[in-house]
This record gives sequence, C-alpha cells and structure tokens, in this order.
Amino acid sequence: MTLQWTAVAFFLYAEIAANLILCIPFISAKRWRSVFSLKIWNWLSPYWNKCFFTMIMVLIVLFFDAVREVQKYSGPEPMQDAKVNPNVYDHVHMKLFRAQRNLYISGFSLFLWLIMRRVVTLLNKVAVTLEDSAGLQAQMDSAVKAARQHQEDNLMLKQALLDEERSMSGKNQRLKLEAEKLAEQVKVAEETVRKSNAEVEAMKRQAKGLAQEYDRLLREHHQLQNPQSAADKKDQ
Repeated sequence: MTLQWTAVAFFLYAEIAANLILCIPFISAKRWRSVFSLKIWNWLSPYWNKCFFTMIMVLIVLFFDAVREVQKYSGPEPMQDAKVNPNVYDHVHMKLFRAQRNLYISGFSLFLWLIMRRVVTLLNKVAVTLEDSAGLQAQMDSAVKAARQHQEDNLMLKQALLDEERSMSGKNQRLKLEAEKLAEQVKVAEETVRKSNAEVEAMKRQAKGLAQEYDRLLREHHQLQNPQSAADKKDQ
C-alpha cells in the first residue's frame, strides 16, 4: 500500500472512530454543543469549510483514480495477458484487488466524511432545539404560574366582593330596620304630639270656660254688692 492510500486508510479509521463516538447514546447533544463551543473550534471555524471541501476534492480524486485502476485491471487486455502467462495472472489479480480495496477505502472515506459533517450539524441543531424548548417550557411554566396566580387573585377578589356584598346587605338590612323603628317612633311622637295638642286645646277651652265663668261670677258679685251699698245709703 502506497503512502497516500495508507493515509486514506488511517483517515477512514479515524472517521469510523469519530462517527462511533458521536453516536454514543449517553452523551447528549447539549454536551456535544458545549464541546463544539470550545475556543479551539472557534479558532478553527474559519478554516473548517476550506478543509472540508479540500478533503472532499482529494477523496473524489482518489476515488476516481481507484475507479480508473479497477477498470484498467478488469479490462479484456490484462485478462488475455494473464491467461497466457500465469505469473502475469497473479500480478493482474493482485493489482485488481488493490484497486478495488482503494476504491472501497476512498468511497467509504468520502461517504463517512459527509456523514460526519451531517451528524455534527444535526447534533448542533438538536442542542439548539432542546435549548429553545427548555426556554419555551420555562416561559410556558411562568405563563401557567401567572395564569394560576391571576385565577387565584380573581377568586380572592370575587370572595372579597361577595363578602362586601353580604356586609352591605347586612348593613342595608340593619339600616332598614332602624329606619322602620325610627318611622314607628316618629309615628308615636306624632301621635303623642297630636294628643298633646288635643289636650292643650281642651285645656285652652277649659281655661276659656273658666275665665267666662269667673267673669260671670264677678259680674254677679258686683251686682250683689251694688244693691247692698244702695240699701246702706238709704239707712243712713
């Protein structure tokens, strides 16, 4: 195996290990996002796209080179030469085996390189989605808590209004009873005043009758005194 294909093979092994590590189930997407947020990745991010597309171009070139080698050693001319000479037959099959091996190595390396890029992108998206969902869940919890608090406040306000209404109803009832009592007292006072007025009128009439009787008696007294004085004068 030449140096370039040895490097591609090691690159393939590294890709397999990296994809297996990324697919470990007990490492969450948030943990991977925190790993991808390290300073070293921020420093490498400007070169990441260039490195990615460069590796794609190199692997595509190696893949087509391996396809060319497979077509070269699987054609009719090398097989005809291999049938004539047994040593050439083994050499052709060895070259064909190496070309096919290189084809698989380069093809799987290209495929896993694209898969690894996609897995990293999906892990970041899943982590962002989880963070957004956590934020939305927190907002929803706060909204539910606020709604419950608002509902409790409404219930307390309704209860306070009911208590106030009951208190006002009781006060109104007491005021109504007091007004009725006052009305009865006013009626009693009016009746008392009416009776007092009637008594005063009766007393006035009685006093007037007494005054008239006194005047009559006084006149009679004067009349009785006048004849007696006249008789006294005659006797003298």
